[in-house]
Order: sequence, then C-alpha cells, then structure tokens
Amino acid sequence: MTDRKDPVNPSSKEPSEKGAGSAKQSMGGPSAKPRAARPKRSLLERAATALGSGTSSEDDGVRNLAAADRLDAKVDATEALVAAIPENVNKPAEYALRGKVPQPPQGATAKPENLDATASTITESNESEKNGGKAAPGENPNQGPLQKHRVDSLGRALTTNQGVPVGDNQNSLRAGLRGPTLLEDFILREKITHFDHERIPERVVHARGSGAHGYFECTEDITSLTKAAPFAKVGKRTPVFVRFSTVAGERGSADTVRDVRGFAVKFYTEEGNWDLVGNNIPVFFIQDPMKFPDVVHAVKPEPHHQMPQASSAHDTFWDFISLMPESIHMVLWQMSDRAIPRSYRTMQGFGVHTFRLVNAAGEATLVKFHWTPVLGTHSLDWDEAVKISGADPDFHRRDLWEAIEGGAFPEYLLQIQTFTEAEAERWSFDVLDATKIVPEELAPLRTVGRLVLNRNPDNFFAETEQVAFCTQHIVPGIDFTNDPLLQGRNFSYLDTQLTRLGGPNFHEIPINAPVAEVHNNQRDGFHRQAINRGRVNYEPNSLAGGCPFQAGARGFASVAERLLAQQATTEPTKLRAKPEKFADHYTQARLFWASQTPIERYHIARAFRFELTRVQTQAIRERMVAMLRNVDEGLAARVAADLGMPLPEPLSTVVPPVKNPEVAVSPALSLFARPGDGRILGRRVAILVADGVSGAASSALYDALLMAGAVPRYVGARLGVVRTVEGDEVPVEVTIEAAPSVLFDAAVLPPGAGAAALALDGLAVEFVQLQYRHCKPLLVPASAASLAAAAGVKAAAAGADADPGLLVLPDDAVAQAAPAFIKAIAMHRAWQRQTEPPAV
Repeated sequence: MTDRKDPVNPSSKEPSEKGAGSAKQSMGGPSAKPRAARPKRSLLERAATALGSGTSSEDDGVRNLAAADRLDAKVDATEALVAAIPENVNKPAEYALRGKVPQPPQGATAKPENLDATASTITESNESEKNGGKAAPGENPNQGPLQKHRVDSLGRALTTNQGVPVGDNQNSLRAGLRGPTLLEDFILREKITHFDHERIPERVVHARGSGAHGYFECTEDITSLTKAAPFAKVGKRTPVFVRFSTVAGERGSADTVRDVRGFAVKFYTEEGNWDLVGNNIPVFFIQDPMKFPDVVHAVKPEPHHQMPQASSAHDTFWDFISLMPESIHMVLWQMSDRAIPRSYRTMQGFGVHTFRLVNAAGEATLVKFHWTPVLGTHSLDWDEAVKISGADPDFHRRDLWEAIEGGAFPEYLLQIQTFTEAEAERWSFDVLDATKIVPEELAPLRTVGRLVLNRNPDNFFAETEQVAFCTQHIVPGIDFTNDPLLQGRNFSYLDTQLTRLGGPNFHEIPINAPVAEVHNNQRDGFHRQAINRGRVNYEPNSLAGGCPFQAGARGFASVAERLLAQQATTEPTKLRAKPEKFADHYTQARLFWASQTPIERYHIARAFRFELTRVQTQAIRERMVAMLRNVDEGLAARVAADLGMPLPEPLSTVVPPVKNPEVAVSPALSLFARPGDGRILGRRVAILVADGVSGAASSALYDALLMAGAVPRYVGARLGVVRTVEGDEVPVEVTIEAAPSVLFDAAVLPPGAGAAALALDGLAVEFVQLQYRHCKPLLVPASAASLAAAAGVKAAAAGADADPGLLVLPDDAVAQAAPAFIKAIAMHRAWQRQTEPPAV
C-alpha cells in the first residue's frame, strides 16, 4: 500500500491501527473524540485538513483521521461562530413595548472561520451524478442551456411562486369590506414584492423624472384640523424637494409622451419627513393593489419584443383596460389633455387617496390633497407633443430647469377637501375607492398653503435620482385610511427602495435625510453613514440613562379605526371582496365627460382614435368601444366611426350607474377652469428676424416680453447677425432648424422687409404653419403678409369669428402691441382655430 502523508504535516507517518481504531470509535459524535490522545493542532491546520480530500480517501486510516480532524475543526468553528453572537439583541423588536411598535432591525451576522461550521454535513464532498459537487462559497451556479428555464402557461391555472393555485387574483385580503388590508395575505405580498424588484436600479415606474428644491409656506391656520408640523402657524416655511415624472417610460424616454405624470413632494419637517406622493390625475386605474403589477405590466413595452416605449397605444394595455371597467374613469383623464401637459409648471397634482388630518386632541377629519399651479393648467396639442418628442425629448425637464434658473419660480397652491365619515357614507361613491373623486361641489377646495420651487439640484443623480418617496412616510397630524390601494402602496414603496438604493439605510443618503435629528437604536447595514457613540443600541436600557426613550403622547399614534356596526355582524372577519359602491364604474366617468368643453371632448375622442388605431386586435378595439357606450353614446359612436367599425353592444355592468348622482357636471374638471393668474413666466416666444427687419419694433417687443417674465428669442435662418432696416444688427440667438416651432409658445413674424426672404424658406414657412395649426398666439405685421399667406394663416373678420390669438397689425403699431400680445399669450391657445382635419 502506498504510504500516505498527513496533508498538513507531510513528514508524519500513517496512523497506527490503534490510532485508527480510536478515530473510528470517535465517529459517534464530536464529544466522543479522545482529544487528549492527539496533539492539539491549530484551527488553521485543522481547517486545511477539513478542506482536503482525506475524508474521501479509500484508506480507512487516512479517512478516519481526516474525519476526526474535520469534525473537531467544525465543532471549534461552530463554537466561535455562536460566540460571535452572544445574545439576541433584536429580541425587544418583537414586542410593542409601552405601546410602541418598532421597526424590525436587520439580523445580526457573523462570518465563520471554517466553512464546515455552516455545512449541513461534512459528507458534502462525496459526489454523485445526482448531488454533483458541493456548493461553492457564495455562488449560485444556476446556469446552462436556457431550455430548462423556458415556461409556457397555455392551459394552466394561475399560481404563486410556490405553485399554490390562486383562487382570487382580483382582491387583496382585508378585515371587512372597508377594513384594513391584512399582512397575512401572502399572495399579495409575494406579488407586490416580486413586482417591486423587477427593475434594478431604475424605478419600475416613474423612472424618468425631474426635480427641484423649494419651500412650502402655510397660508391658513388649520391647527383645528391637524397638528402636522408644516401647518403649525401661518407663515411657517418648510423645506421641500419635488420630483415630477412620467409613469410608463424608462429613464431615456421622452418627456412629452401621453402618460400620467408623478407629482411627489417631500416635506422636511422638524418632526420627520412627510412624503405626499401623487399624480397629475386625481384617480387611478385600479381599486386594489393586487392589480398594480398587472396594470403596469400591461402598459409597459410588450414583453416579447419590448415595444412600444413610453406609450399606451398598443394591444396589451387596451386588452387589460377593456377587461377592467373600473379603469374607464382614469382612461378618460388619460385620453384628455391632462396627459400631455405644457409643462410641469402648468400641471395640477393630486394626493389621489383619501387621508386623515389629526388634531392635537386626536380628532380626525378625512382629506384629499390638491396642488394647483398659479400659472394655470395648460396642455400641448397632440401633434405638437409628438413633434416635440423628436425636437427636444427633454422639453419638460429643460423647461423646469430654465424657469428656475431664470428666476421664474414655479408656484402651486396646496388646496384641501375635507369631509366627515358621516358625509362620506351618504355619498353614492366610496371615498376609499381610488378610481373616484370627491367633486368640488360636494367638498370645496380650501387653500392652506403655497409651494415655491426656487433651487435647481446640484447633481441629478445624487438628488433627483436617489430621492426616495414612500407613501408611508407621514408625520404626527397625518394618517392613513383603509383605501386598499394606499395600503398596498405603503408596503410597496419601502420594499422598492430597499432594492433600488441598496439596503435599509437609504434614509442616510443626503437627499433623503430628514432635517429632524434621528435618534434610534438601528445600527450597521449597507451604506451606513452615522458613527454612533456609546455602547447601547437597545431599549429599554439603563447604561445610557434610558435614552433614547419613546416619545409617548407627542409621538406618532394611529387613529383608532371606526368600524361600521353592520360590518361586525354581517361580514366575515376576513374576506376577499370590495364594497358594493366600488362596483359602480361609470358614474364618475360620465361626470368627467360631461364636464369637458367641446374642444376637450374632441381631443379625448382624437386620443382614443390614435391609441386604438395602433391596437392590432380587432376584438380589443370592439371591447373598448363597447365600454365607451356606458360613458357616452356620442363618444362611442365617434370613436367607432373613426375606427371604421359598427357600434358594438354595450359592455355589461356590475351595477347600473347612479341615476341621480350628487353632481352631474363639474366645471372644475375642465383644464380651462384654471387659466392661471395672467402672467407669462417662462413662456418661450420666437421673434423671427431676417435682413431688413425693423430693429426698433422687434427690440421693443423683446424688452416688453422679457420684463413680463417670458423668454423671447431672436430666431433666424442662420446664426450670426441680421441687418435691420435702421442699419443696426440683431443677433440671431437660435436657428429655425435647431429650435422648431413646437418648442415655442408664441411667435412674432418679422416687421419690415425681412419677411419676404423667409417666405421663400420652407423651414420658416413650416415654423409659422405649425404655430398656427397648434393654435398658438401669432403677431403678424402687415409687411409679413406674404410669409403668413405662404403658411396658410387666415385672419377672420372682426366679430364672433375673430381669432383672439392672431394679431394682424400695421407695422407702425407693432412696437406698441406688447400688452395685447402678452394677453394673448396668457390665454395659452386660441382653440377656436382648431379644425378636423387641420385646415393648415
């Protein structure tokens, strides 16, 4: 037999039979090993033996000695590993001490000195065709041909990731029809958790965003309603960071796509951060968080070819929507001009859900939050939005940055709707249903503060990209309701940040850090920045004098939920269902349609035509038109005609719409209800120039627009200068080629002889033509008639048919026309000019 050496001590002899026999006897367990019979070797030496091939040797003696050494090393390594965690420091977090429910801390860990300490068995080295080799440290060798990973679900029932059949994929588990969503709903948690972790590191939704710093100023005393720090007294200013975003597109998508916009505000209060995370539309597609992954999956690029980007105009979205009638209210908003705002500065924001305000006495009032732009609510024309996507994909981002940089600080009013539980119960809709609004006729808006954005970020990634908004970030004085979608968001947002920002300490990233001091016993973890002094990281304690201690009455406390008496007697304790009022899908969709102006209705019908034209499956188009019949017959008929199809039968309804709703028409739902304060801050105005232009008139308009807060630009065919009729020079600031018409809000045609040359320039003619087609204000000097005519501009006669956005003036009146032109710009558009099809 070949002489075998100890793998650690090569000079040692093979063990005697007596020694080998002792080793065999020791196999009964680690405690039976005769430790004194052999010299004690170092842990490093024994670890080397353990990792060697001795335990798989064909020689009994070698194998027995190696096994004894390996078991001996495993015992010592296990002792060292256990000793590294002498006690369960996380035990207090399991209990609601003194009424306080703490956050579960990160578990304690220790690194084994010998990998056998964490092995199930030391025989893991014995390989077979089934077992293969032992696990490599820190590796998951789940690799190989893709065939074993491919899945097809044809004819299969829906299951969880554990293969459990899903009986109800529409409703989350809750305590009563209007009760809280239950944590035990493992189906919801698995679904939302998987969804939240699908994109790394980009946000799953709201990936493309733009942010700014500013402040919130309280303008009305509402301390009778809430003790929340931002409303402590009139005049108090709270620093904020605001992030605007699109929902569906990826980070590299365009700004002006038809989409919902995010409007998220982080209040840095002295009592912690409050995140009001909302959208520019007051309702949402779904009622239950169980469907959130589905609606986002449907609107995202189709998974087989990852197209289209940042667009809802495709089959999967409309397939889902046409099967989810609760979505129709939101879809009407999305097809309206709300989904193509002129800028973030002229866009409303909404908290979407019903929240609670809580005062110092613990009394609660239901509330909905609204942000209203001081400059008014304005939109783009769809044709214009499409062209802007090519000309300047960063149009909204650039507008926000340049407005703040130029001192035209965006400003919004914070307005609230408040109402009681008793009032809410009387209404025909449920205030816990995120697909419904509370019409302003039932709960008028009350202005309680203003938001001013006055500072651009220093670094896009460090601030705008790393900012983490979570709906569950609230402060004393604000509380949740049982809105099921809000409850789901409260879980989802935190879970998303853990993945996207690398761990539980994302709150220490500077943009997320509160201005309130943080004192708790949370330690360690990824990206921990704080260096905590002292030896105590638990509560209760005496070694730190009991500090930090729980705040008691001045700390955050949830409002005691009131349950309806009938729920306790007629409903099961746990169920998956929605209240009956949730089943009315069309009453508020009808309210929205009835509240739109004729031009807005035309735009909505046009949007449905465009979106559904791109849907390739005829049955989906028919289903959507059938759904629209439950909203308005005229709308459905128009869309059906535009799609070249007969009217299908209306979709069936779960419950019929309310016959006599509380509000049948609400003017506040029209974009035109908020024209703004008449200022034109940040509006971009093109003053076309060419050789022979009147420098005096152009300069006078330029200065007047600048004084009014607008952004005028001399626009010409080429960079450089043009010679004026007075013999001076005017610098061309940007060319027609580089800054096409869609990037400007208004235009001035050149007074003087310069217009004749531009009338021969196809790009200049197109510039004027698109300004006219998109219903933007135009100032046309008499000498520019040839350019206007080439572009198809037609001045209506004075009277009812006059175009208020078209100023046709003698050349000598141009310099004095600034006030009238500014007034026309403040109107935003002259929609009376729009025709179907476009006349120009």
